[in-house]
Amino acid sequence: MTQTNNQLPLVQKPVWFITGCSTGFGRELAKQLLERGYRTVITARDPETLNSLAALGEALVLKLDVTDQDQIDAAILAATQRFGSIDVLVNNAGIGYFAAVEESEEAEIRKMFEINFFGLSRMIHAVLPAMRQRKSGYIVNFSSLAGLRSFPALGYYNATKFAVEGLSEALWQEVEPLGIKVMLVEPSGFRTDWAGRSADESQQQIADYAATAGVWRSQVRAISGHQPGDPIRGMHAIIQAIETTNPPHHLLLGKDAFVGATSKLDELHKEFLAGELVARAADFPKDNRGLAA
Repeated sequence: MTQTNNQLPLVQKPVWFITGCSTGFGRELAKQLLERGYRTVITARDPETLNSLAALGEALVLKLDVTDQDQIDAAILAATQRFGSIDVLVNNAGIGYFAAVEESEEAEIRKMFEINFFGLSRMIHAVLPAMRQRKSGYIVNFSSLAGLRSFPALGYYNATKFAVEGLSEALWQEVEPLGIKVMLVEPSGFRTDWAGRSADESQQQIADYAATAGVWRSQVRAISGHQPGDPIRGMHAIIQAIETTNPPHHLLLGKDAFVGATSKLDELHKEFLAGELVARAADFPKDNRGLAA
């Protein structure tokens, strides 16, 4: 079958596996994939929340908590037995946490890292062996604009997403020569009720941070449900990127994501240039032959 517009022929449509499908981005992505005829593994800690999705197409509904290795292993096995392979892994499951750094509680920090970073890492480890064997596959990791620049009241959430960025960048350097693609999804504010549903906040709030972390936390809470990002358009962009067979490493979603990311680049470029002489002077001086002494 011939290939047009650099898109995959229908007979080659990949099998998608998505974490965190009960609400938000994961649910909308699963909905669009099933409506487009993709075989899709949809997962949630409570699989009963996925019943209406399962009726939309060829879906495999599985219970999955990404912090539970036994559930991960069982889900990967069930998906492979049903569909033969997992071609696109989407690491979407995640939570938020509002707190100034000093206000943050270690138990909540660790809980968030277990889901946002270590859960994502476990899923990657689970699918990579088969992808390496086939020399093909796609890994889509949900990051955030907060993985590219930090915001007050989200310090440890930023840290989880910065960790996802660093891991993903190393990963694509390692696996792309083997035929496996890696893409980071970096949205700004979307109407997924993330701030109102899946983001807890610290029990203690320190008055000295009211004008920084406190104001930011209140602003983000206030616009929950009214963010400019459209989840339908955003998830369509992800599918479209994968269908081109050569997705970008960074998929910014939302005008605020583009403006925020590019302004951060400008800020870094300006500061780095200002410190260029200091940076270069920190090396050993070169001798007359141009070699470091």
